[in-house]
Amino acid sequence: MATSEEVVLNDPHHPKENSFQAFHHVIHDIKHNILHNRREWDKHEPRMWSRASGLTDHQLIDFTIEKDLVLVRSAPVSYGTIILGKIRIPAINDEEGEGFVHVRIHDPPNRGTEDVTFHSIWHDAGNPNADGQPTTWRAIQTKDRELTFFNE
Repeated sequence: MATSEEVVLNDPHHPKENSFQAFHHVIHDIKHNILHNRREWDKHEPRMWSRASGLTDHQLIDFTIEKDLVLVRSAPVSYGTIILGKIRIPAINDEEGEGFVHVRIHDPPNRGTEDVTFHSIWHDAGNPNADGQPTTWRAIQTKDRELTFFNE
């Protein structure tokens, strides 16, 4: 498994056709995971998905890769390519602005997009207090939140 010290991501850029194809291959996994993830976090820490709290499941996952994948980064690793994507959630546009999820997928070498797999969604559970407990809970990111390596 790659670590942030080992992975050298390219600069953030608008997606090209190969990124659209890779993310399109796993869109159902991404949407399923968003819904499952929200339900699980809501059981013990509803602040994680609080920006989506007023949305139905349908509203939360009503996005397309073609219109809403707005930024990507990638890096080669010994077992293929890690691809990060910033996907807009059109139903979220609140006092913080538009809402986005950061998604990680994996493309193994030499087989095109047929074996691309979903890896994870980034959750910002950070800014620890004096007891080491997180004070930031965020699955929906802002437009200006940098797309950086994560290994969740």
